[in-house]
Amino acid sequence: MAFNSSDTAAFKGVWVFCEQREGVIMSTSYQLLSEGRKLANDLGVELCGVVLGKDIKEEYLKALGGYGADKVYYCNHELLDVYTTDAYTKVICDLVEDKKPEIFLIGATNIGRDLGPRCAARLHTGLTADCTHLDVDVAKYKEFLKTTSTIDVDNTVFEENTNLKMTRPAFGGHLMATIICPRFRPQMSTVRPGVMQTQPYDEAGAAKTVIENVDVKLDKSDIHVEVLEVKKAAKKLVDLIGADVVVSVGRGISKDVEGGIKLAEELASVLGGVVGSSRACVDAGWIGADHQVGQTGKTVHPRIYVALGISGAIQHLAGMQDSECIIAVNKNESAPIFDVASYGIVGDLYKVTPMLIEAIRAAKAAK
Repeated sequence: MAFNSSDTAAFKGVWVFCEQREGVIMSTSYQLLSEGRKLANDLGVELCGVVLGKDIKEEYLKALGGYGADKVYYCNHELLDVYTTDAYTKVICDLVEDKKPEIFLIGATNIGRDLGPRCAARLHTGLTADCTHLDVDVAKYKEFLKTTSTIDVDNTVFEENTNLKMTRPAFGGHLMATIICPRFRPQMSTVRPGVMQTQPYDEAGAAKTVIENVDVKLDKSDIHVEVLEVKKAAKKLVDLIGADVVVSVGRGISKDVEGGIKLAEELASVLGGVVGSSRACVDAGWIGADHQVGQTGKTVHPRIYVALGISGAIQHLAGMQDSECIIAVNKNESAPIFDVASYGIVGDLYKVTPMLIEAIRAAKAAK
């Protein structure tokens, strides 16, 4: 029987594409499995991880169960060792057509952003890109809206269904749009790395993981682009997502951009962290886009987040408000950043930051 993406009743289960590079599962996969587990629980269905590669260690496959997967579909083939659009798209679409999952999540990495649209087009279904929130339960979605929007949720009628509600930034991050795909399956979403939090590893779950080896039908004639060589980029981008401490700068450094960034770098150095920024600094060309925190940048959950001269627009808060400890420095005592700050300092960042740096150094020297 031909594949029919509009026969929604025939689809069941939640899938996560578990990306690997050089045989190692990427951390984004664990984040998506943790989120997928919640969706699968709400729907009462199975959560499956999908791994494509060559000779991936069984311990890595089993570990996916420790983050929530009930089953892992493992597609082992020499032509899947290095990512190519043609090969991965064919193998995944063949598997989807055979097993029919209702939800398919993919990380919004370089590979995921290439793979997701190809698969969605071939499967004749929709794809919502760069999602920052997912829900299938209407009650949970209402609670999400109460904290992130101005909608009068209690006086708004919501249709009761289990469609995947995929929320993502729109219009340059100034609005949040929730998108559904009610008529076609699977419901596909790419999710930004760092947005979803990884749940604690469960050894018992890993031990129970079912690994199903997929019979991969693939040959060189299916691949139209040959990878001749893989070269790693020489430039090292800032790792905001993995940082324990992030010191971010905002529009408040405008009177001395170079000096403000140097202060942030120095503070980050003494704290063992990295430098982030608001979108305003990136748009002004003061700092690279890889430093941007917020809806249109990275979402971070560091132990310490320091905001220097950042007013606290909702787009920025969405990317850092779940940090364990937030320290804000701003001249405007009414700045929204103080509403989420654990500690707030009203003052000139050019005077306050050197004092913080000196105090931290003195505390370290006294130990």
